[in-house]
Amino acid sequence: MQDYDVVLLVEQALSPADGAQVHSLHEGLDQPVTYHVLLPLEDASARVEAAMGSLAAGEVMASPAMAMNDVDLDAVRQDCKDRADADLKTTIASLSASGATVSGAVVTESPIEALAKKVAEVDGREAIILTRPHIVAEFFHVDWTSRARRKIGVPVLHLLEHENFDEQAGGCEGVSGL
Repeated sequence: MQDYDVVLLVEQALSPADGAQVHSLHEGLDQPVTYHVLLPLEDASARVEAAMGSLAAGEVMASPAMAMNDVDLDAVRQDCKDRADADLKTTIASLSASGATVSGAVVTESPIEALAKKVAEVDGREAIILTRPHIVAEFFHVDWTSRARRKIGVPVLHLLEHENFDEQAGGCEGVSGL
């Protein structure tokens, strides 16, 4: 019997509750299910630029170029890699704790390109994208889920990390309090 392969694209580490929730989606299948987790590596340069942009200009620093000279970009890159590796390890452990068969990788290419490649490689039957809410990107259909639906030929489910199914069932897909 062939495995039912599910490719997961995650934005951050999944909690044990997230792992159990994802695994529960496939409990009724007769085939064994294998999960393939992809976690994008955060771009160190973008992280530094975003941090610099959040500082008040003028009084706090003379110029962004001067401040960038003091940044050890290699150390930031290593920190990003270490965090991604730790998040992937946590995610695999969370899914495994629910009884799932799982493998995973940190990816450096475009998340949607990596997802499409992995779906093709393992003959994936579906893709699940787990993110924090990104209301503006979702509104303009440039979020990972919208882009994946246009790119790959399998069903794509979008779940919000750290929210159970009941919290996601509202009219704002997981955004409570609006």
